[in-house]
Amino acid sequence: MQAPIGRILTAMVTPFAADGSIDLDEAVRLAEHLIANGSEGLVVHGTTGEASTLTDDEKLALTEAVAGAVGDRVPVISGTGSNDTAHSAHLTKQAARFAGVAGFLAVTPYYNKPPIAGIEAHTRAIANAAGDLPIVLYNIPQRVVLHLSPADIDRLAGIDTVIAVKQAVTDLDEARQIVEAGKLALYAGNDDLVLPFALLGGSGGICVASHIVGAEMTAVQAAADAGDADEATRLDDALQSAYTALSCAVNPIPVKTAMELLGFNVGDLRLPLVNATDEERAVVRAELVARGLIA
Repeated sequence: MQAPIGRILTAMVTPFAADGSIDLDEAVRLAEHLIANGSEGLVVHGTTGEASTLTDDEKLALTEAVAGAVGDRVPVISGTGSNDTAHSAHLTKQAARFAGVAGFLAVTPYYNKPPIAGIEAHTRAIANAAGDLPIVLYNIPQRVVLHLSPADIDRLAGIDTVIAVKQAVTDLDEARQIVEAGKLALYAGNDDLVLPFALLGGSGGICVASHIVGAEMTAVQAAADAGDADEATRLDDALQSAYTALSCAVNPIPVKTAMELLGFNVGDLRLPLVNATDEERAVVRAELVARGLIA
C-alpha cells in the first residue's frame, strides 16, 4: 500500500531547556534537521518524545510549534493517545485546531487492559474528536501489555479515519496478514522491522534511528518499493550497527544522547528516565564517529 503519511517518519525526541521546560525553538530546529536528512514525516510526543512525562499544555505547545513550522512540507503526527478515553479525545480535539497537523497516533490503552470492544470505543472517540484527520494505531504490546491481533486491527480498520498501524511486533506472519487484508498501511514500529515489513509490502516506519540515518532508512524502503530486495537488504545491513547502538539502553536514552553529541540542546531526560551512563554514552559516540557524524 502506498505510504499515506510518508515512508520514514521520525518519532522526535523532545528537547528540554536547562530549567526542564520544553525548548520549542530547539524542537523546530531539530524538526528542520530531520526533514533535511531524510525524514518524510514527524511524530511529536510519542514514546521517544517522553510523552508519559509531558503535560497536556506541553504536548499542545509542541504540536503547535512543530506543525506550524514544517507541517506545510511533511506530515506531522501528534501522539494524543493514552489509557484515558476522555483525556485522549480532549487532547486530540485541542490539537486538531492547529495548522499543519496531519493526524494522530493512538496507542493501545495501557494498564486498564480493556477488551477489544473497549479499545474500539476508545479509538472511535479519538477519531470523532479528530474530525476528518486520520488516525494511526500504535500496537506496542511490550509497553502496554495488550497485543492487538490482526483480527483486532482489522476490526479497528472499520473506523473510517483509521488509515495505518504502527506495528511494534516482530511476528512477520501478523504483519503479512495486515498487508494482505489491504485495509491499513503497515508501518514498522521498530527500526529493525523496516526492511522485513517493506519486503512484505509495508509502507515504511515510524522510527528512532532515523534521527541519525534517516536518508539511509528511506533508501531501504525505496529499494524495497522498487522491488530490489537485494539492494534493500544491502542498505539495511549497513544500518545494523546504528540500530544496535541506539538500543544500548531503553529508548529514548541512547537517541537523546546521540542528538546531544550532534550539537542539539536536547537537555536531560525527565525522571523516571535518567541520562546515559558513561558506558552507554561511549557506545553511542563510537557509532557516530564510525559514521563520520562527529570527529
